[in-house]
Amino acid sequence: MMRFLLLFSRQGKLRLQKWFTPMSEREKKKIIRDMTTMVLARQPRSCNFLHWKDLKVIYKRYASLYFCLAIENQENELIALEVIHRYVELLDKYFGNVCELDIIFNFEKAYFILDEFIIGGEIQETSKQMVNRSIEASDMLQETMEEYMSKPAF
Repeated sequence: MMRFLLLFSRQGKLRLQKWFTPMSEREKKKIIRDMTTMVLARQPRSCNFLHWKDLKVIYKRYASLYFCLAIENQENELIALEVIHRYVELLDKYFGNVCELDIIFNFEKAYFILDEFIIGGEIQETSKQMVNRSIEASDMLQETMEEYMSKPAF
């Protein structure tokens, strides 16, 4: 099971965080600090797998963002790496070559895409097409509601 997913920039700025197990704010801040310092201190050609406490941490850099995923020790690292890659593919499909600014200014959509893909630390849907259809349906519903709400009520 996944424990948390963090997205942060090369400067160490947190851009997105998703926690799949409950923990206090103090613990979260410590984990974020530990992860950013640990991952950013590594050499570019280093292995993308780390052991940290009782977890495996898998990270991958895409452009200026680091995607960092923590899983339990018995889980497969390559599947976790594929989960990160699939999430990036979903973001790319929606935003058209996603960048850090897309995550900053559309963080609610980035969270929505993540929630359509992963729930409770487990993969909900493996098909990119199904996730994309769900996202498109949600966008259509939102546009319909905005259109409906903008009309004057007599």
